[in-house]
Amino acid sequence: MDYRPVNTQNCAKRDIFVDLPEGRIAARRIDPPGGNAVDAPVMVFLHEALGCIAMWKDVPERLVAMTGLPALVYDRHGHGLSGPLARPREPDYLDRESFDVLPRVLAECDVTDPVLVGHSDGGSIALLYASRHRARALVSEAAHVFVEDVTLAGIVSAVAAWRETDLPKRLAKYHGDKTDALFSAWADCWRTDPFPSWNMEAALPGISCPGLIIQGEGDEYGSVAQVNAIANGMSGPATVMMVPDCNHIPHFQAADRVLPAVAKFVMEQC
Repeated sequence: MDYRPVNTQNCAKRDIFVDLPEGRIAARRIDPPGGNAVDAPVMVFLHEALGCIAMWKDVPERLVAMTGLPALVYDRHGHGLSGPLARPREPDYLDRESFDVLPRVLAECDVTDPVLVGHSDGGSIALLYASRHRARALVSEAAHVFVEDVTLAGIVSAVAAWRETDLPKRLAKYHGDKTDALFSAWADCWRTDPFPSWNMEAALPGISCPGLIIQGEGDEYGSVAQVNAIANGMSGPATVMMVPDCNHIPHFQAADRVLPAVAKFVMEQC
């Protein structure tokens, strides 16, 4: 599939609010133009550690238009338009999101046949969810399954940017008065014992669905060892895509190569 301008104007969007005991979750359903997507698999977009619905920009709409499949995008607690973090972030926060929150969000949004598309923390959540729950397929982009020195160095650099640049102002456009708490929860959790010893490789054999494993060759938060561990650890078929001249955000930094590959993979599974 070639990458070309995609008409996303006719995609139908519907905002949804899901009330959970931990607080409200903001979500968005996107349906393809002119399509009857009632019984179709649904692409579920899982954002990065500091991300939200709006920070995906038009990527979900593009993939909806390219595949003809609907999508669900949502803000985790503490992000975007969702409610604030209900509790201090602990080293098992990815497990809680994968095994507790995500299943309830999908149930409330009537998603029974998910195709998971996760970036960074969202990629790890996609992998963990698929290790215990049925998924049609998954796309893991810049996910982590263990902590590397390069990961911690990247977070140290992000903390410096937070202190020395306009990063707080830029993030506040998306997260409002939750921004300081969100950044601290992420940076502090990853740098505090026992998180550097966190490892989810034991969960990978439980993943039986097909996976597309994507990472930029210049990813400032992880090495190719992450990709190799995922591809070798899954029991389902894994396709690896290492992206040259690309860092941590392939869906933006190499959109002309990555989005067509994701669309092709998704359509092959659906």
